[in-house]
Amino acid sequence: MALVIDGQRRVLKLTLGALAELEQVLEAGSLVDLVTRFEGGGFSSRDVLALVVAGLRGGGADVNAEDLLRAEIDGGPVAAARAAAELLARAFMVPGEA
Repeated sequence: MALVIDGQRRVLKLTLGALAELEQVLEAGSLVDLVTRFEGGGFSSRDVLALVVAGLRGGGADVNAEDLLRAEIDGGPVAAARAAAELLARAFMVPGEA
């Protein structure tokens, strides 16, 4: 999947390493807790930012949260939240599901 950030199409994916970094950054429970928050609509902008950063890093970009604080994301925060939710869904999808 991809987001357009500052006019550039950027690939996002959650690798095992990106997921491990995400757990460390969020410092709150497990990734299952994060999935539950997204499913229930109780996620924060910090959750979205952490997921987008993890997805970008998993996609090969050398970025951190500070790099995105002033970034222009096509579709704004709603597009970022949708991308974050999709990243999580894909990370925990059983192969062959769609």
